[in-house]
Amino acid sequence: MEQGAPKGKLIVFSAPSGTGKSTIAKAVLGQIGELSFSVSATTRSKRPGEEEGVHYFFLDKKEFEERIEKGDFIEYEYFFGNYYGTLLDKTREAIDSGRHLLLDLDVKGALNLKKLFPLDSLLLFIRPPSMAVLQERLLQRDGNSPGLQERLERAALELGYAEQFDDVVVNDDLEQTVTAVTGKIRKYLTTL
Repeated sequence: MEQGAPKGKLIVFSAPSGTGKSTIAKAVLGQIGELSFSVSATTRSKRPGEEEGVHYFFLDKKEFEERIEKGDFIEYEYFFGNYYGTLLDKTREAIDSGRHLLLDLDVKGALNLKKLFPLDSLLLFIRPPSMAVLQERLLQRDGNSPGLQERLERAALELGYAEQFDDVVVNDDLEQTVTAVTGKIRKYLTTL
């Protein structure tokens, strides 16, 4: 990084499933042009139309596991037979080049990122108005699927971490939430 060049900043969204996080992220990215979405690494196969470094960084399982052992990930998860994770070096490159990233991380990944980048990150926790509202949203989205109870239990656990975030936003009304979150991010990006 050049002497005196502005550093990039990291904006992290965490929220229980069904809170509207992905919809909010898409809206915020559309309103804040200098913000881009973080590209994760994965071991899953590349799909038609996907590009290396644009949609994902594609690694084979052996390389991913070696990089886990070396501590190359801010966070990673294994689900549906594949690894997914956020690479530390790519995140540092973004900050050093002055790029601002939006990351969608689970609560533990978000808190780990904050430990690594305490001065360069804003952690926003998006919560539902209540567990009853969350349950209704999940039912509308997924029906009464076998994983519903598991999602609700995980949501209760995640809500317990909310006070460790820099700010908590209740998604009661999507448009108001997008406006509030966009304002918080713009304010953060203009501070040193």
